[in-house]
Amino acid sequence: MDIPLPDEVLRCGGHLTHFWGELQDCREDRTADPELQPCHGSFWAQQMTGAAVQTYLLEKTRVACQASSERNFHIFYQICKGASEEERLQWHLPEGATFSWLPNPERTLEEDCFEVTREAMLHLGIDTPSQNNIFKVLAGLLHLGNIWFADSEDEAQPCQLMDDAKCSVRTSASLLQLPVDLLLETLRIRTIRAGKQQQQVFRKPCSRAECDTRRDCLAKLVYARLFDWLVSVINSSICADPNSWTAFIGLLDVYGFESFPDNSLEQLCINYANEKLQQHFVAHYLRAQQEEYAVEGLEWSFVNYQDNQTCLNLIEGSPVSICSLINEECRLNRPSSAAQLQTRIESALAGSPCLGHSKLSREPSFIVVHFAGPVQYHTAGLVEKNKDPVPLELTELLQQSQDPLLIALFPTNPKEKTQEEPSIQGRAPVLTVVSKFKASLEQLLQVLHSTTPHYIRCIKPNSQSQPQTFIQEEVLSQLEACGLVETIHISAAGFPIRVSHQNFVERYALLRRLHPRTSSGLHSPYPTKGPAEQPPHTEEAMLQPLLQDILHTLPTLTQTADTSDAPAETTPVPLHCGRTKVFMTDSMLELLECGRTQVLEQCARCIQFGWRQHKHRKQERQRQAATLLQAAIRSWLTRKHIQRLHTAATVIKSAWQKWRIRMAFLASKELDGVEEKAVIQTPGSLSSPVQTRFLRAVIHLWPLGLVLANSAVGIRGFQRKLVVCACLQLRSGSYNVQTAQQDQAGVTSIRALPQGSVKFHCRRSPLRYADTCPEPSPNTVTGFNQILLERHRPVHV
Repeated sequence: MDIPLPDEVLRCGGHLTHFWGELQDCREDRTADPELQPCHGSFWAQQMTGAAVQTYLLEKTRVACQASSERNFHIFYQICKGASEEERLQWHLPEGATFSWLPNPERTLEEDCFEVTREAMLHLGIDTPSQNNIFKVLAGLLHLGNIWFADSEDEAQPCQLMDDAKCSVRTSASLLQLPVDLLLETLRIRTIRAGKQQQQVFRKPCSRAECDTRRDCLAKLVYARLFDWLVSVINSSICADPNSWTAFIGLLDVYGFESFPDNSLEQLCINYANEKLQQHFVAHYLRAQQEEYAVEGLEWSFVNYQDNQTCLNLIEGSPVSICSLINEECRLNRPSSAAQLQTRIESALAGSPCLGHSKLSREPSFIVVHFAGPVQYHTAGLVEKNKDPVPLELTELLQQSQDPLLIALFPTNPKEKTQEEPSIQGRAPVLTVVSKFKASLEQLLQVLHSTTPHYIRCIKPNSQSQPQTFIQEEVLSQLEACGLVETIHISAAGFPIRVSHQNFVERYALLRRLHPRTSSGLHSPYPTKGPAEQPPHTEEAMLQPLLQDILHTLPTLTQTADTSDAPAETTPVPLHCGRTKVFMTDSMLELLECGRTQVLEQCARCIQFGWRQHKHRKQERQRQAATLLQAAIRSWLTRKHIQRLHTAATVIKSAWQKWRIRMAFLASKELDGVEEKAVIQTPGSLSSPVQTRFLRAVIHLWPLGLVLANSAVGIRGFQRKLVVCACLQLRSGSYNVQTAQQDQAGVTSIRALPQGSVKFHCRRSPLRYADTCPEPSPNTVTGFNQILLERHRPVHV
């Protein structure tokens, strides 16, 4: 396939290889999907056979002249940054070396990848020795740029070299394998041939400016030949027989509009190409729009748009134009003058509205008002660049090189006469740069008119090549320059929004909720026809009822918009339903989106209401469940507590009953056979009230004393005996008790009658109220006696 591309440096082969692989991958992915099977005769049904590169304009001036903000070709930076130590020694490129033709070397771009370039060249059939030979020649051109001359004091003597340029001359001659003396002689002395048969030869020393021009011309000549040779090698590697292919895909990478402080022939050609392509783009876009409207059944005519035919007539028109005047200056056998060329252009083309003149410019120039904006071109050197003269002695110098690549580029006996070789008669028309570029551009446009083009506009976000940085002014100027603003105006005059029926129904089916008539049919949106009644296009027939329901809601939306906004003037219908697409304006799209947003807000509020209600009910159920659980847990805890208390009370009661029975048994065992008798007062005892109270205390408290006396832990010794005796109920007439003090009563055992008197010695308690008690009633029992004894009488055993 034929791929027209502009000239780039030594990497186009890698780009084509990558593009070829992507096309093969896309073809495999396309055919693998059963829903995307290619149709008969389409591109995806074809077989890839090959590719070809076609050049249109090589900006070889960039080799020797770069603007302040520009760089040289990428390959020079690649060999300087990516060469190995051995290659640096071989190509004389030491670390930190500076070259006048290599500006801004500190900037690192994505294109500065030397290994990728070498790998691409290897895939295209250029082996490693050939690559090294190419890079050695390019290194020789870099050293050639460091050769500078000084003005000669005598015009008859050639210019002398600068002190720091002598080493560069030897290095460049060594890399290009040229004799050093012959190289210096060719750069400083020009040969003039005279006579009918050009047999007389004159040698004239060149001025400093002429030496610099010849040096730059030598570098541009070598680079241009090397580039053309590289393109031919790439084509021989990837190209196929033209008879084996019937269709092709062309990739055209065009330059953008250029406007620098100093614009010359290169910028004029580039901007001329952009004017032609812009005209083709607008015509193609309008034609495509009209064809689409006709297919969809729309009746609409386009409005007037900005046409750049006037500018094209100024540049290429017949019989007089800028290109024709420049070519005419090249054919005239006279020295070219910049001021004279400016005067001729202004006088011959004064009636063109796209031609201007800058009164503030000190140098001869003219202004062309392009589609992207006005550009000022300087006429100095314009004619010489259009001639592109190459002195014959430069070609003869390169033919004497011993380098195998230069020998192939500059053969000694060429089969065809090149442009650099002047005609013998000197009357043959010279093929200028403008003529060649115009012819190639016309050929390109013929290809574009015979194919279906697709345009991709690339916008440079900033001039510093920084990521994530967008300068609004620069982006807007590029959009205006590439014609996108005008395209937007043309699109806005018609129906810029085009949506297929399927996508339109899927997005705006919600609007049927706004129409009352269709509210009942929301649950059954599809027609109820049987399978036999449906037309052949079933899917389209199913979409039509839904589409009509959506379109019926437009009056409701329009009335809502009219009530909210001020009344507008009568405008064309902002929506048209075509055969397969729905065409809308921006206002209608905004109206539909507002209606869709309104429906979504209603649905969102309904969902939020239902969710809040559900959440509230859920929280209420959770609260009730928590209350029920808490009540059950509290009830269970209370029952467990009562059960523990009941168990403890049962244990205490059982133990107490056992202890009570035991105490009763001990009391009955101690008092067996004894009967209570009244206590008779004796003459030596206490007074009657005191003795009576004491005896009552002994009778009522004897079980407690008995318990304390028999307990495991308690009083011991004499006190225990005293308590035992005090707790026994004695007969007054049977026992004699002798006490050491007046307030104590004597007690003896009822089991073994003592043979004599028993004395008990008790001390008064140190506690203040231990020996006193409140006045009880005769029949009152308190303390443990209430439990151990019956209420009204003591226990009789």
